[in-house]
Amino acid sequence: MTGNIVLVGPMGAGKSTVGRYLASRLSFSFVDTDHLIEERAGADIPWIFDVEGEAGFRARETAILDSLLGVERHVIATGGGIVVRPENHERLKRLGTVIYLTASIDQLLARTAKDKKRPLLQVADPRARIQELLTQRDPLYRQLADYVLQTDGRSSKWVVQHIIQWMAAEQRAL
Repeated sequence: MTGNIVLVGPMGAGKSTVGRYLASRLSFSFVDTDHLIEERAGADIPWIFDVEGEAGFRARETAILDSLLGVERHVIATGGGIVVRPENHERLKRLGTVIYLTASIDQLLARTAKDKKRPLLQVADPRARIQELLTQRDPLYRQLADYVLQTDGRSSKWVVQHIIQWMAAEQRAL
């Protein structure tokens, strides 16, 4: 087991915000796979989706996971759909402890409502789209997760404290 923490979950669950704070609290490095993809592509995610489609973007996610194998003492925030490719499952587990941050549809909708950089939510009915994505992905998140944490109405500080307490109780590498 490596000393990394991998955050999975739907868009809007708080992976990036919690991840930055958790990394700071643990003196770990922080990496967001979506940001790495944008940096390496020299383009933002909506552009990648427009030009390469979702399949091209998902291939980029797998390549990013491969590039992270071997890092230590990182908190890694992943994109919400990283779990849809079965080949990513082993990579995520090899990277470290997987924590599933989840939230209600109302909370996810509120947190993503004004964000135009989420191509999968640029639809007539974002609520229905979030429900559809959760129906597909929730079993995958749960299958991969070492720990599941509900973030509704919780501050980043509260979520981070609970992750640290769980890691200590489970004697996970910190």
